[in-house]
Amino acid sequence: MSKSARSRNQDKARVAAGQDHEVRYEAKKEGVSKQEVKETVKEVGNSRKKVEDALDRKG
Repeated sequence: MSKSARSRNQDKARVAAGQDHEVRYEAKKEGVSKQEVKETVKEVGNSRKKVEDALDRKG
């Protein structure tokens, strides 16, 4: 079963803190540690936009 375009877009809009590759990607992109990404996800939720905004404010 293939994923629809909508499903992929929804996946891109979230940061799965339990997925090491997603945490690693976001940490590298934002120039922070993986732990900071995980803590930020706990604070603001898993919305990629909210996580990136919060990391930008911290750094």
